[in-house]
Amino acid sequence: MIDSLPRINQLAKKAREEGLTNAEKVEQQVLREDYLRSIRGQVESTVTSMTVIDPLGEDVTPEKVRTKKENNLIIESLN
Repeated sequence: MIDSLPRINQLAKKAREEGLTNAEKVEQQVLREDYLRSIRGQVESTVTSMTVIDPLGEDVTPEKVRTKKENNLIIESLN
């Protein structure tokens, strides 16, 4: 689970019930952006780790995904 999710939910509940201060609104926005960045990273990781095989057994992974996977492997080998 993403660590900031309980605080995001807490702020959302408070916003519905009584409203947020300006500082809380800024905190909420920052937490939401971090949350979305994390989710996008997870999705990108999942997509770039897949290989698409057609019924004939041929690799038909889209070129964009294949290129991204190769770039990630190069970056990992440098670290």
